Amino acid sequence: MMLNLRSDGCLYQQDVVDYLVKEHNEQHLNENADGNQALSTKVINKFRVDSGGDVVWVRPDKYWRYRVPEDEDGREARG
Repeated sequence: MMLNLRSDGCLYQQDVVDYLVKEHNEQHLNENADGNQALSTKVINKFRVDSGGDVVWVRPDKYWRYRVPEDEDGREARG
């Protein structure tokens, strides 16, 4: 995940989910409240450790990107 983030500057959750399904690694996925596949908590927690404080989650578009000066403290971007 970090390699893709470094090369592309952002990482969409759906791209990771699609990759894991294609590679037959569905054990790293969970079903969310909407019935869609999403990354497991274990995978997300590992990514948080690997990415440190330099990466934020953009909730509306469901992707991670590198922090910019306008971002507030925390792991989630505000809009």
